[in-house]
Amino acid sequence: MNKTLYVGNIPWALDENELMSVFSEHGEVINCRIITDRRTGRSKGYGFVEVEEEEADKIIEAMNGTGLNGREIIVNEAKPREEQH
Repeated sequence: MNKTLYVGNIPWALDENELMSVFSEHGEVINCRIITDRRTGRSKGYGFVEVEEEEADKIIEAMNGTGLNGREIIVNEAKPREEQH
């Protein structure tokens, strides 16, 4: 089963391939996406990385608080998305 990790404080210039590459150093990455503004297409500074459930805690521990292009990223387990009414 897979687990989704929230990644915050991502450098604006970082793209999804670079994000995947950085996280792949600590475990298998299934998918990753950086959230962008619909209007401008610019990064909102956060994203999600999908990993194997068994590796999630190890990856969180390795990546949370690390420096990435001059910014300290935040990594934790993503919370389920709430239904919008």
